[in-house]
Amino acid sequence: MNKEEFIKSIEKLAINYNDNMLEKLEIYKEFLKEYNTHTNLTAIKDDEGIYLKHFYDSLTIVKAIDLNKVDNLIDIGTGAGFPGMVIKIFFPHINVYLLDSNHKKTTFLNELQTKLNLNCEIINERIEDYAKNNLNKFDVVTSRAVANLRVLSELALPLVKEEGYFIALKGNVEEEIEEAKDTIAILGGTIYKQETFYLYRNEGLRNILVIQKKKKTLSENLRPYDKIVKKPLKKSNF
Repeated sequence: MNKEEFIKSIEKLAINYNDNMLEKLEIYKEFLKEYNTHTNLTAIKDDEGIYLKHFYDSLTIVKAIDLNKVDNLIDIGTGAGFPGMVIKIFFPHINVYLLDSNHKKTTFLNELQTKLNLNCEIINERIEDYAKNNLNKFDVVTSRAVANLRVLSELALPLVKEEGYFIALKGNVEEEIEEAKDTIAILGGTIYKQETFYLYRNEGLRNILVIQKKKKTLSENLRPYDKIVKKPLKKSNF
């Protein structure tokens, strides 16, 4: 996907944009490529791949939610800023938090946001540690292909406000949904919507799963990471 194809594609998604936003993307792309020569941020290194599989893929989230109505959003396991930083560029009114436990990646993000003249909250911390003091805080929590959905749901849902949304951007997700159903239900979540589609020119299957949170998380509901991974929550235990 070249720049012109990207523009046509986001127009089809009804995303408003201006020249300044497109210029920020160019700066983002070039800095990502430059930084990637000494720090491993992404396996996708060509311009067309970055436009398609990072920039456009990040913005397909609008298929599932109206970001114009979102006040704050945290992108967990954000890596090089996908989808969180791209969302901030096109929806600057959102207070965006970018969380990653990898110090090299958050260092990149801090330098990037200076270059882009953006103001995100960049957090170098593990999700389960950050959640302890930030329960029920965010309108939207996003994550793109970070971990298995069952594990991811238990990490993400505590951060979501009551009636807010956890949005997972995934590839093939059907088997993961089945494994995650008990965890999602126990944590007060319900699968609200699922958008399934292929990227531009059939470049890969995508699923956007929207989980709405129906009850607040209490601090005593939080479990350490090793238990989250090794001992799945089961309805029969509750």
